[in-house]
Amino acid sequence: MNTYESLYREKLISADEAVKKIKSNNRVVTGHACSEPTKLIESLVNNKALYENVEIVHMVAMGKGIYTREDMKSHFKHNALFVGGSTRKAVNENRADYTPSFFFEIPRLFKEGYLPVDVALIQVSKPDEHGYCSYGLSNDYTKPATEAAKIVIAEVNEKMPRTFGDNFIHISQIDYIVENNSELLELRPTVINEVEKAIGINCASLIEDGSTLQLGIGAIPDAVLMFLKDKKDLGIHSEMISDGVVSLFEAGVINNSKKAIHKGKMIVTFMMGTKKLYNFVNNNPIVELYPVDYVNNPCVIASNHKMVSINSCLEIDFMGQISSESIGLSQFSGTGGQVDYVRGASMSKDGKSIIAMPSTAKDGTISRIVPFLKEGTAVTTSRNDVHYVVTENGIANLRGKTLKERAEEMIKIAHPNFRNELRELWKNRFTEKI
Repeated sequence: MNTYESLYREKLISADEAVKKIKSNNRVVTGHACSEPTKLIESLVNNKALYENVEIVHMVAMGKGIYTREDMKSHFKHNALFVGGSTRKAVNENRADYTPSFFFEIPRLFKEGYLPVDVALIQVSKPDEHGYCSYGLSNDYTKPATEAAKIVIAEVNEKMPRTFGDNFIHISQIDYIVENNSELLELRPTVINEVEKAIGINCASLIEDGSTLQLGIGAIPDAVLMFLKDKKDLGIHSEMISDGVVSLFEAGVINNSKKAIHKGKMIVTFMMGTKKLYNFVNNNPIVELYPVDYVNNPCVIASNHKMVSINSCLEIDFMGQISSESIGLSQFSGTGGQVDYVRGASMSKDGKSIIAMPSTAKDGTISRIVPFLKEGTAVTTSRNDVHYVVTENGIANLRGKTLKERAEEMIKIAHPNFRNELRELWKNRFTEKI
């Protein structure tokens, strides 16, 4: 047994023992997305009687979010840095809170003491022969929060991919180790409908050979990937990737050969997908993960040439104000990395930022293009930042356009069922008053 194996065994305890290191009123930051430490969180919930007012902080929760239930409110308080499906109800019923932040600035909340970290609960790969575990699927805020934490409890999973970059933690930096070899959380591929296919085609028409791409989460980014098969020499610098990137890499469409920085590498900060993706990235030097304050820093993003960002939204008004995170006062998701990449791509040489969305919601009964955002709706991306807006009906380029021209451009890509109504509203607003 080498030194690292001995140290590993000294730190190894059960999940129930590990979570007892957490005390009432502690702030606990958990690993992100598909790297959520499910066994530790399950034990935390099962031992709820031990705690009062433990704050649980994270972004996208891919697990069940049981700690946000009504019967947990005296034990746990969730502070969401991004609102997901399992936590949305609690946030909007005021049993949980939401903290707005650009994704790239979240690490500073931990490192600079805005949100001091008492305990980090993370999930990592098995240690290598030198005693280093990989953060696997999620570096993002997870690594910075771990480095700022007073206590680090790591769930070691032999199924966690070993991924490269600035993405390792030595077992000497871990206080307690819990083994869990259950299957990793997965994000299943979405079923792409005809509207999303049309949006994918329109977005793909804006992407030139040699571009470097950032793609968000969901059906629209997946649809874009479907229509890039005739492109050449694409690269990836993205906050996240999913399964579709693997197919394009294997087809030779993505080779990262024209990137201005990290040439030959895919640079990401986290990943969400299935075993197809996890098997691809395991021990694959092509893929490198770095903390989000590097990957999503607009200045770093702008260092790529022909940088193209593709993100979606909930609603956009005549001026080009974009809401991607709330519907009125109801918090739906979060700021995430949208603004990071909109600004980075806009500053990039020959870069383009694209906001893509279906033109309607609720089975075609509501237009997503509106004269004014609903009262209380948060503006995620300002009108000054917006470049291209894409729907299934076409492409609007808002850069350099007046308010009147912007509204005209938006009406052109609205759903035909709403254009007459929108034109009347346009006339009422922009016709000269005599």
